[in-house]
Amino acid sequence: MARSSTKKQAKSGDLKNAELVFCPLGGVGEIGMNFGLYGFGPAGKREWIVVDCGVTFPGPELPGVDLVLPDISFIRGEVDRLRGIVITHAHEDHYGAVLDLWPLLKADVWMTPFAAGLLEAKRQSESGAPDVPVKIFRAGETFEIGPFSIEAVAVAHSIPEPVSLAITTPLGRVVHTGDWKIDPAPAIGPKTDEARFRAIGDEGVLALVCDSTNAMREGESPTEQAVGEGLKEVIEAASGRVVVTTFSSNVGRIRSIAEAARDAGRQLLVLGRSMKRVIDVATELGYLDGLPEYLDEDEFQHVPRDKVVVLCTGSQGENRAALAKLARDEMRNVALTAGDTVVYSSRLIPGNEKAVLETKNRLIEMGIEIIEDDDALVHVSGHPRRSELKRMYSWVRPQILVPVHGEAAHLVAQGSLGAMEGIPEVTQVRNGDMLRLAPGPAEIIGEVPHGRFFKDGRLLGDDEEMGIRDRRKLSYAGHVALNVVLDDRFNLDGDPDIVSIGVADRDAQGELLEDIMLDAASGAVRSIPRNRRKDLDLVSESVRRAVRNAANAAWGKKPIVTVFVTQ
Repeated sequence: MARSSTKKQAKSGDLKNAELVFCPLGGVGEIGMNFGLYGFGPAGKREWIVVDCGVTFPGPELPGVDLVLPDISFIRGEVDRLRGIVITHAHEDHYGAVLDLWPLLKADVWMTPFAAGLLEAKRQSESGAPDVPVKIFRAGETFEIGPFSIEAVAVAHSIPEPVSLAITTPLGRVVHTGDWKIDPAPAIGPKTDEARFRAIGDEGVLALVCDSTNAMREGESPTEQAVGEGLKEVIEAASGRVVVTTFSSNVGRIRSIAEAARDAGRQLLVLGRSMKRVIDVATELGYLDGLPEYLDEDEFQHVPRDKVVVLCTGSQGENRAALAKLARDEMRNVALTAGDTVVYSSRLIPGNEKAVLETKNRLIEMGIEIIEDDDALVHVSGHPRRSELKRMYSWVRPQILVPVHGEAAHLVAQGSLGAMEGIPEVTQVRNGDMLRLAPGPAEIIGEVPHGRFFKDGRLLGDDEEMGIRDRRKLSYAGHVALNVVLDDRFNLDGDPDIVSIGVADRDAQGELLEDIMLDAASGAVRSIPRNRRKDLDLVSESVRRAVRNAANAAWGKKPIVTVFVTQ
């Protein structure tokens, strides 16, 4: 589509009581799980769009959980007025929840070709995934969704085809940056479209809703081209094999690594399902044209050590990723030996420290040299530092600044920077806040339901529905199941049966913990007057409490106890 002015001309009556609001349900006060709502119209009759639909990943406090998604109960209650979902780029924290949440929203999804290609590849790999209706747009194009006229503006980031959104309504224009940076020499393009941002600023911008990830870092980020040169130097200096691990979605980095391997006279081997999936989509769209053929895994052992580079997943310590398997020497055809080099061309995502350190220690024990961005220029962030933020402010010149995409420290840092740079209004919001942008001064006018939703196997639900709270308790102190049988006179018919899982074997004096718990169970039954034992629920609860207390006295922990009482 050609760029054109598509702002709808509204009659004065149409604007009566209308408001323009922004309401994040994820990604504000945290990094990840981005999900933003823009609403236009009178309260109770607003029309909505969703901007981004992302996930975050569970830590050890969520045992067994596969993905963490935003609680979208608020917009589900307004789904009849939801006009569309717009994805700024195909990072998991911005699009990873589409397949899981779309069946609850059932709105058209607008994406760039690369994001659409990754979504389709993911859909084909997940049994039962829905066939999401996708509408394609490209940077520079403008499209209409309900009362919103949306222009996609090219920005640089660590993935192909990222865009900012200029969202125009009869009450003003909002620039939603998505993830961006200013990179004069990106690996695959595009550059951030300074000219268009300046023109939008000249036309007038009500609010800038802006990425805060690096708002605490001074200066400007190095270029992706400089990272490519740093990687080339590391690979050329290595005497053995070189393994480079990075985020699979960073196609520019993948290209830089492939070019560095080629220029150093080495062949490139790719390991990891997600890495191969991204490469397939990027190759189809022409982003990896001109590179040599990849080495086949079966050929690895026949290539001299100084003639190979391995590109793999696992930069965050993922247990089943390729790098972790290499560190455990679990791959059939690929192995590392002392003197090889592993390069972390990535940043550490908070929460993954333990897993990453475990993998690194295994590699170090094998005699592998580890190189990180503290040692050489092998990684750069895809988010703007403070000088880049200042440049965006000068281009767009917003009336209101709304920091998003960051933890509290990042949001406050950007808010302070914006105020120092002279932006008239700076508004701090968090997930669930309903922020009115117009008419009148920016103001939080309410709070909507928000929180976390979990993908657990094939199911979606909150922590109670998924049993996550009990699962967490089980991981701390195990489970004890008892079967208590009463005879026809409500006396014990033999000793209770007991099965304990994840419970200590003996107490400090060497007595079996199961014997201690059995004695407590029998004692609890006998302590109940016989005429009251007819209440089997009473017997069950008395035994449960007695067993937990006995375990706590002997062990110092209270397991989950399940008691069955039959007569």
